[in-house]
Amino acid sequence: MNLNLKNPIVFFDLETTGLNVAQDRIVEIGILKVHVDGKEESKTFKVNPEMPIPKESSDIHGITDEDVKDCPTFKEVGKTLAKFMEGCDIAGFNSNKFDVPLLAEEFIRAEVDFDMKKRKFIDVQTIFHKMEKRTLSAAYKLYCDKDLTDAHSAEADTKATYEVLMAQLDRYEDLKNSVDFLSEFSSFNKNADFIGRIVFDDDGDECFNFGKYKGKKVAKVLDDDPGYYGWMMNGDFPLFTKKVLTNIKLRNFNMK
Repeated sequence: MNLNLKNPIVFFDLETTGLNVAQDRIVEIGILKVHVDGKEESKTFKVNPEMPIPKESSDIHGITDEDVKDCPTFKEVGKTLAKFMEGCDIAGFNSNKFDVPLLAEEFIRAEVDFDMKKRKFIDVQTIFHKMEKRTLSAAYKLYCDKDLTDAHSAEADTKATYEVLMAQLDRYEDLKNSVDFLSEFSSFNKNADFIGRIVFDDDGDECFNFGKYKGKKVAKVLDDDPGYYGWMMNGDFPLFTKKVLTNIKLRNFNMK
């Protein structure tokens, strides 16, 4: 079976300094690009995160400060990465909750103009959890009957994720071989930002999804409590969330 594509799609996986989207950095990114004709291209970048890699993170992915000390920073590889991913839909394992938000942060930090909101996103983990509720290694064993012996290697994880998706399409008749369908199916919510602090309501308006204004329309909150904008902009929120918030504020201002 070939994946039914309208656009090329990239499967990617990140190894990072930690799990905080707003603060942590990429140390390795593995990308498998699948073209519309089925041709595959694979690239792996080790990245100097410009911060120490905690031992607990190195224990998971095996990458140390010594391994990346002479590697390029994300700012140095960002444009090459964006060019490789240009025009592609995006897939990964737990990617909607972690890898995509963190990659968006790195692009903003590196001042690389890459509009990820124009993409379709497939989260293979979400499909797996809706169908079976396990981990990538278990998914690989279940769907592909193989042992993932090099787990937490970005290259191995991206290849396994692609193979799992293809096996899912073979196994489940309810899954359509369509990026539009798989993107919708693997999304649990309608986020306005990537991390889910701001979501769209049934009317298509942005609403806060946390804190004292949870469920309230962002535009109205910014009108009623202007200081809340400053609090968020100075707070420990992802850069992309702040960008979405600023866009809403500016749109609101221009409508007055």
